[in-house]
Amino acid sequence: MVLVAAYGATVEANVLDTVTPDFWIPAAALGLVFLGLHLVIRWLAPFADPALLPAVALLNGIGVGFLRRYDLAKAEPDQRETLAVFAGKGGSQLAWTLGAVILAAVLLAIMKDHRSLSRYAYTLGLAGIVLVMIPAVLPGRFSEVNGAKLWIIVPGLGQLQPGEFAKLALLAFFAYYLVRKREVLSLASRRVLGIDFPRGRDLGPVLVVWLISLLVLVFEKDLGTSLLYFGMFVVTLYIATERVSWLLIGLTLFFGGAYLAYVLGSTIGGPFANFYDRAQIWLDPFAEPYDRGYQLVQGLLTLGTGGLFGAGPGGGQPTLLPEVQTDFIFAGIGEEIGLFGLSALLVVYLLIVERGLRAALAVRDSFGKLLAGGLAFTLGLQVFVIVGGISKLIPLTGQTTPFLSAGGSSLMANWLLIAVLLRVSDGARRPVTGGGPAARPAGTPPEQLHGAPTEVIRP
Repeated sequence: MVLVAAYGATVEANVLDTVTPDFWIPAAALGLVFLGLHLVIRWLAPFADPALLPAVALLNGIGVGFLRRYDLAKAEPDQRETLAVFAGKGGSQLAWTLGAVILAAVLLAIMKDHRSLSRYAYTLGLAGIVLVMIPAVLPGRFSEVNGAKLWIIVPGLGQLQPGEFAKLALLAFFAYYLVRKREVLSLASRRVLGIDFPRGRDLGPVLVVWLISLLVLVFEKDLGTSLLYFGMFVVTLYIATERVSWLLIGLTLFFGGAYLAYVLGSTIGGPFANFYDRAQIWLDPFAEPYDRGYQLVQGLLTLGTGGLFGAGPGGGQPTLLPEVQTDFIFAGIGEEIGLFGLSALLVVYLLIVERGLRAALAVRDSFGKLLAGGLAFTLGLQVFVIVGGISKLIPLTGQTTPFLSAGGSSLMANWLLIAVLLRVSDGARRPVTGGGPAARPAGTPPEQLHGAPTEVIRP
């Protein structure tokens, strides 16, 4: 939070030519919120990984600081110095952060053991599919923003991105399903170039998820969401079976489906036309730099302007970049902190993913391994999808940058993800006692959980 306060002070010095007496208030408010969550974790999950909360708090704080900087840029010059610290996007993000942190604390209090999620695996799987499909079936005026149908828009109240919560529900279901089916899915039928490929009859689950991801690509008009759902299933499958062949099959199916959608978009149009247009913009955004390619071109110019070290916090021009507060916040921040600063942020994301994978390696039950590994990979994949989109590595997506972008649904869903990782890491790091099973948090013992794995590793 000292870094967040310093960032806020530098922004004001560059934008206002002075530092107001209130520059420290957002950082102090965030500090109190995160201190409260720290105490809750010490009480409810005392063995949880201590690196997760500080890393996420830094990203969340930088996001709030940049949105405050965006509010100053949008305000009239004579009103900037008197702009309240809790006004605009920055103030809204502070409120959403408080709500998201409270939600994460409540989840930690309710979920005494991560294995209790396996009780509700099929319910969560059904809920995840419903949440994914709701925007696709709603009329465009209630679900479409910037060409992607990812939202539930309630006039006068705001908008919600249900897919952010769907990924958590679907991952819990994937982990439960693959724990029960991993022996079957690990069987090989033939060996090609040193790689064991599965039997044809076992391809059913992958083909179903592939078909759902294609439906998301076509009807919700977003490559990133489609890649996220299919990718997290295939990687969770790989973690469960340790078969490289599943990764090769998954990549072949996804890229083959995306290419098919592109060809159909160029020939018959219809529901495939949007993806074809996005692919065309990606291939040559400078063909129409003031029309279809405007957003991507501005993002590339913004990153180029930032250079290695950036223009300094408050020294950029975020108002020239469309959707800088959501989809393009990484580019907006990059203009002011440069490639070195963006690399530092990516390292913080990498640290969170690494600690999640470490919890997956250390936890003693198979369900926890798949759950934590899938959650960690999904967070990393989401960052890749949004950063790849703004840097022209892949077509633009409607994904938000975790913990940085403005928006309540993304912030709450990602804080819930961190809460689950904290719970899994708490179970993984608890010491074994008395030569028996590892000590567990108070709650229902795993042998009484319907369908929950009951493996015990004794010292």
